Amino acid sequence: MNEGKLRKLLELFSDSDLEEIEVQHSFWHGTRIRLTRSRAPSPVAPAAPMPIAPAPTAPTAEPAPAEKTDDGLHEVLSPMVGTFYRAASPEADPFVSEGDRIESGQTVCIIEAMKIMNEIPADVQGEVVEILVGDGQPVEYNQTLFKIRPS
Repeated sequence: MNEGKLRKLLELFSDSDLEEIEVQHSFWHGTRIRLTRSRAPSPVAPAAPMPIAPAPTAPTAEPAPAEKTDDGLHEVLSPMVGTFYRAASPEADPFVSEGDRIESGQTVCIIEAMKIMNEIPADVQGEVVEILVGDGQPVEYNQTLFKIRPS
């Protein structure tokens, strides 16, 4: 990851309400970055002003926690805008399929945003009842991706 992309990532993170972000590139690049917001923010002075092309505005609110709907199913929501992928590569098996039992924290999909592959974990354990997005399809912030029957 070059310095410009890193600065842009830092700016997007600082302008958002996200508590944590983790970036992992493929093993070819070997890049791994993890940013965690401290509970008591400390003032940070910018190194030097740099011109940056206008970036998409970050959501002003933290992603709403996945909710249970009237049907008793838990919804896994997209934490960002991007492209939805069911597997780590076109040749790989999907992370999950309908009917699979999953654990809390298990990766259920990848959302690509700004050339960064973001693994999306399940926030409950249970059975995948429905996958609402097709592979390679664009997703919106807070869009329902999966429905899970909690156990």
